[in-house]
Amino acid sequence: MSSNMQRQAVPLSRSEKCIVGTGLERQTALDSGVSAIAEREGKIIYTDTHKIIFSSNGDTISIPLVMYQRSNKNTCMYQKPRVRQGKCIKKGQILADGAATVGGELALGKNVLVAYMPWEGYNSEDAVLISERLVYEDIYTSFHIRKYEIQAHVTSQGPERITKEIPHLEAHLLRNLDRNGIVMLGSWIEAGDILVGKLTPQTANESSYAPEDRLLRAILGIQVSTAKETSLKLPIGGRGRVIDVRWIQKKGSSGYNPERIRVYISQKREIKVGDKVAGRHGNKGIISKILSRQDMPYLQDGTPVDMVFNPLGVPSRMNVGQIFECSLGLAGGLLKRHYRIAPFDERYEQEASRKLVFSELYSASKQTKNPWVFEPEYPGKSRIFDGRTGDLFEQPVQIGKSYILKLIHQVDDKIHGRSSGHYALVTQQPLRGRAKQGGQRVGEMEVWALEGFGVAHILQEMLTYKSDHIRARQEVLGATIIGGTIPNPEDAPESFRLLVRELRSLALELNHFLVSEKNFQINRKEA
Repeated sequence: MSSNMQRQAVPLSRSEKCIVGTGLERQTALDSGVSAIAEREGKIIYTDTHKIIFSSNGDTISIPLVMYQRSNKNTCMYQKPRVRQGKCIKKGQILADGAATVGGELALGKNVLVAYMPWEGYNSEDAVLISERLVYEDIYTSFHIRKYEIQAHVTSQGPERITKEIPHLEAHLLRNLDRNGIVMLGSWIEAGDILVGKLTPQTANESSYAPEDRLLRAILGIQVSTAKETSLKLPIGGRGRVIDVRWIQKKGSSGYNPERIRVYISQKREIKVGDKVAGRHGNKGIISKILSRQDMPYLQDGTPVDMVFNPLGVPSRMNVGQIFECSLGLAGGLLKRHYRIAPFDERYEQEASRKLVFSELYSASKQTKNPWVFEPEYPGKSRIFDGRTGDLFEQPVQIGKSYILKLIHQVDDKIHGRSSGHYALVTQQPLRGRAKQGGQRVGEMEVWALEGFGVAHILQEMLTYKSDHIRARQEVLGATIIGGTIPNPEDAPESFRLLVRELRSLALELNHFLVSEKNFQINRKEA
């Protein structure tokens, strides 16, 4: 699981090497190929964010650097130069770091101060409580690049046109387009804004013309061409800055070889409630609350904690390596040391991990003259204070520095809601999926659960108002807008009508009757 978590980690805007590692971080970064490495020895002549130029045996070699490229996970890939002008370099030396490497070592996360304790129920069930410092100081801020593409085809009615002249659209929707109808570089784009203006020709009946078009046609005999607006718009939830636009025109464009326009938008994302974080021991969790710094628990020297994890997530999963990492990270942070320890080092002697951690904590306590770092009564733990009241917590708490990653599962990509929207043509039920503004599925087992609780009214609205009862959902929408009581659904939902039609195709006629609650008279209803 830990390997999967590191595979899903997002490169941060400011990466940091881990205090406690395995020693394989450098080799992993080297094998990934994201770093620029000197193939010959020489001297640096010039360096900037785009290239590094050095001389070697009279030859001048230029190495281009990657700048703001999009990865397959929509993250931002770039290279940072590590050498300065005038310095001599050796063969195999690292010239530039990648987005997730520092000094040639893999750097996917941040070393943050963590505590293992319950806090008002906000970290139950693997939830994580974090400090607002991680937001305001851009500790877990990442950049993401999304690609949006549109094609201009040649239809049977004529070619589609990329243009800014789109009728019946408000001016503020076209404010970011240039004269060609393509969004300008550097524009700030919000959800619903037009990225590329496009018109698709279509034939129209006389009745579909606008009144002014019919007048022009009747008086002057001008044939007004009709076109459907099929522009590329930024979907819901998207926002950011346009960093690149590519217009790919191929010779002899046809329906099989259309021209394409790609728009790349960069987005800055701070950590927020709903994002997923994880350590390197499979200890993953969702951010449940962001607390102000003064309310976070704080150490005896006044340092507020950055993250609060649930201690119940450790014993049942038996990943106690995170406790060793946490304590050793605290010692390394105070002593300004980095540790590279192979996993499963108990083969050297019994309790080797515990002895190493306690000895380093003892050294840190002596050098910093902070007795709370290592207390013999409860080594690795410390008495800490409640930030809201200033009182000591009843029990000593496990504190330390852990290497925590921000994962690609982010709330901006997953949050979704629907009041009303599109429905499937045959079943008249809401569509599924976030991309189609769909609803949440109430399946067979969910219905069983509701039936087990006997919630008749919730069941009725799940299977009628919120699903495929056409008349009832229209009445609900009207009552919501105007006000008033929502009437009970009287006739059958569309799924029952569909069943009746299918039975008719098998030459079976099914009659259904409505029994009134008041007089119990049977009234026949046509499906």
